[in-house]
Amino acid sequence: MTENLTVDELAALMKKGAGITVDPDEMEQRPDTPFEVYGLDSLGLLGIVGELENRYGRPLPPDADRCKTPREFLDLVNTSLMAGA
Repeated sequence: MTENLTVDELAALMKKGAGITVDPDEMEQRPDTPFEVYGLDSLGLLGIVGELENRYGRPLPPDADRCKTPREFLDLVNTSLMAGA
Protein backbone atom coordinates (compact mmCIF):
# COMPACT_ATOMS: atom_id res chain seq x y z
CA MET A 1 0.00 0.00 0.00
CA THR A 2 1.23 3.47 -0.83
CA GLU A 3 1.77 5.92 1.98
CA ASN A 4 0.24 9.35 1.84
CA LEU A 5 2.43 12.34 1.15
CA THR A 6 2.65 14.32 4.38
CA VAL A 7 3.07 18.00 5.13
CA ASP A 8 6.57 17.22 6.45
CA GLU A 9 7.52 15.57 3.16
CA LEU A 10 6.06 18.44 1.17
CA ALA A 11 8.09 20.92 3.23
CA ALA A 12 11.23 18.82 2.61
CA LEU A 13 10.50 18.76 -1.13
CA MET A 14 10.03 22.54 -1.14
CA LYS A 15 13.44 22.88 0.53
CA LYS A 16 15.13 20.39 -1.80
CA GLY A 17 13.45 21.39 -5.03
CA ALA A 18 13.03 25.13 -4.66
CA GLY A 19 15.37 26.08 -1.81
CA ILE A 20 12.43 27.31 0.26
CA THR A 21 12.44 26.63 3.98
CA VAL A 22 8.93 26.18 5.32
CA ASP A 23 7.92 25.22 8.84
CA PRO A 24 5.80 22.07 8.37
CA ASP A 25 3.84 22.83 11.54
CA GLU A 26 2.91 26.26 10.19
CA MET A 27 1.90 24.77 6.85
CA GLU A 28 -0.20 22.14 8.62
CA GLN A 29 -1.96 24.80 10.69
CA ARG A 30 -2.58 26.99 7.64
CA PRO A 31 -3.04 24.51 4.76
CA ASP A 32 -4.99 26.98 2.64
CA THR A 33 -2.21 29.58 2.56
CA PRO A 34 -1.24 29.92 -1.11
CA PHE A 35 2.11 28.47 -2.15
CA GLU A 36 3.13 31.92 -3.42
CA VAL A 37 2.99 33.23 0.17
CA TYR A 38 5.69 30.66 0.99
CA GLY A 39 7.65 31.78 -2.06
CA LEU A 40 6.93 28.70 -4.16
CA ASP A 41 6.14 29.53 -7.79
CA SER A 42 4.71 27.30 -10.50
CA LEU A 43 8.16 26.18 -11.64
CA GLY A 44 9.05 25.15 -8.10
CA LEU A 45 5.82 23.18 -7.84
CA LEU A 46 6.50 21.57 -11.21
CA GLY A 47 9.86 20.40 -9.84
CA ILE A 48 8.13 18.87 -6.81
CA VAL A 49 5.65 17.09 -9.10
CA GLY A 50 8.56 15.69 -11.11
CA GLU A 51 10.32 14.52 -7.95
CA LEU A 52 7.17 12.74 -6.76
CA GLU A 53 6.60 11.13 -10.15
CA ASN A 54 10.14 9.75 -10.01
CA ARG A 55 9.65 8.58 -6.42
CA TYR A 56 6.39 6.75 -7.07
CA GLY A 57 7.15 5.64 -10.62
CA ARG A 58 3.99 6.99 -12.15
CA PRO A 59 2.60 10.31 -13.38
CA LEU A 60 0.55 12.58 -11.18
CA PRO A 61 -2.61 14.21 -12.55
CA PRO A 62 -1.85 16.86 -15.20
CA ASP A 63 -3.23 19.63 -12.99
CA ALA A 64 -1.01 18.78 -9.99
CA ASP A 65 1.37 21.62 -10.85
CA ARG A 66 -1.51 24.09 -10.88
CA CYS A 67 -2.55 23.55 -7.26
CA LYS A 68 -2.58 26.80 -5.30
CA THR A 69 -2.33 25.59 -1.69
CA PRO A 70 -0.69 22.78 0.29
CA ARG A 71 -4.12 21.31 1.14
CA GLU A 72 -5.17 21.25 -2.52
CA PHE A 73 -1.86 19.70 -3.59
CA LEU A 74 -1.76 17.05 -0.84
CA ASP A 75 -5.41 16.10 -1.44
CA LEU A 76 -4.81 15.71 -5.18
CA VAL A 77 -1.54 13.80 -4.83
CA ASN A 78 -2.81 11.49 -2.10
CA THR A 79 -6.08 10.77 -3.93
CA SER A 80 -4.04 9.97 -7.05
CA LEU A 81 -1.65 7.71 -5.13
CA MET A 82 -4.48 5.85 -3.43
CA ALA A 83 -6.25 5.35 -6.77
CA GLY A 84 -3.10 3.86 -8.26
CA ALA A 85 -2.26 1.67 -5.25
